[in-house]
Amino acid sequence: MTFMDQLRRRIGGGGGAIPPALLPTRTGTRGDGADTDVAEIPEVSVHVEDVNSRFNEAVPDGLHVAAAWGWRVIVVAIMVAGIAYVLAFLSEVTIPLLVAVLLTALLLPVTKRLHTWGVNRGLATAITVLGGLVVIAGVLFLIVSSIVSQSSTLGTNVTTGFNQLANWLQNGPLHVSATYFNPNEWVTRITDWVKTSQDTITTYAAEIGSSVGHFLAGFALALFSLFYFLHNGREIFAFLLRFFPRKSRARVDRAALNGWQSLSSYVRATILVALADGVGVLIAALIIGVPAAPALAALVFLGAFVPIVGAFVSGFVAVLVALVALGWVQALFMLGAIVLVMELESHILQPFLMGRAVKIHPLAVLLAIAIGIILGGIIGALFAVPMLAFVKTFVQHLSDELPNPETSVVSR
Repeated sequence: MTFMDQLRRRIGGGGGAIPPALLPTRTGTRGDGADTDVAEIPEVSVHVEDVNSRFNEAVPDGLHVAAAWGWRVIVVAIMVAGIAYVLAFLSEVTIPLLVAVLLTALLLPVTKRLHTWGVNRGLATAITVLGGLVVIAGVLFLIVSSIVSQSSTLGTNVTTGFNQLANWLQNGPLHVSATYFNPNEWVTRITDWVKTSQDTITTYAAEIGSSVGHFLAGFALALFSLFYFLHNGREIFAFLLRFFPRKSRARVDRAALNGWQSLSSYVRATILVALADGVGVLIAALIIGVPAAPALAALVFLGAFVPIVGAFVSGFVAVLVALVALGWVQALFMLGAIVLVMELESHILQPFLMGRAVKIHPLAVLLAIAIGIILGGIIGALFAVPMLAFVKTFVQHLSDELPNPETSVVSR
């Protein structure tokens, strides 16, 4: 079979003539100078199977999906880790800013209400900030005065409880040596440690002084940030929106607004829940006769800002005080009162106050608190759940406004 026959078989599928369209011509010149058309033999391309296509067909669909999910999860994890590292590295700036954001979510309705009553925006902001400072100072004054007024009684009760515990350990089934409970022995040990640890004490004192300086600087930064967030919060967010593509700014704005509403609802609900916990513990402590009841109630109030575990851990301090000061019977009553308060919080207060605006699964709350403690300690646990509330609502509304899969251009 000649080459032309093979060519006809490849192109024409049989022995027929080669279509003229497949035989391009070129212009040549004969010996006498006249042009003539000379048929060119087309270049024959041999079909080669696509190796990539065969490889993709050999990989199961489940592995394709797992790989697609895997690299996306890795990218998100790297992004989250990077953000956490930056927040931790710049903690002297980020922590005051986050505190200011939470206080803004709490106090912004007060500023708006004053502004609707005809008060100038700047004056309304100043009144709100100063009023918040007065409230915080008043609460701290009540706590300190309560501790100072009952310090002598509490000290006597603690000493009595310690002696009872030491007597039980010495004469009970454990038979612990009395040397461990001799006050003179402890004084001698402490004195010797102070004499031999001057450099360590100096280092600790310098660290404490540096921490106090950082705290004051952070307090000032949080105060100024709070003022400007209350006064120009919308303008600041409008500036941040410029970093997003123009076509997605409206969607990000709406999602952020919904996230901010969820954050505000969470902060206000947490304040009310913490207040209820503190009042419940205060009433129980006063009935049982636990010393320094207002201070213990304030501790429970502050601990309740860490959901689920905060109020219970801080309430355990009240149980210890009752155990040392009054005895194990009163301590059991105090423990029962705290468990009752926690049950009321979990089953009545939180569902009623937070409602559906901030609906977060308890497991997600616990995981967020655990991650917050790992990354930032107590401060991380304090901010973990509010950030989760904002991010959850933000992402939810951001994805809700994406095109419907049935009408999306990508799905066509």
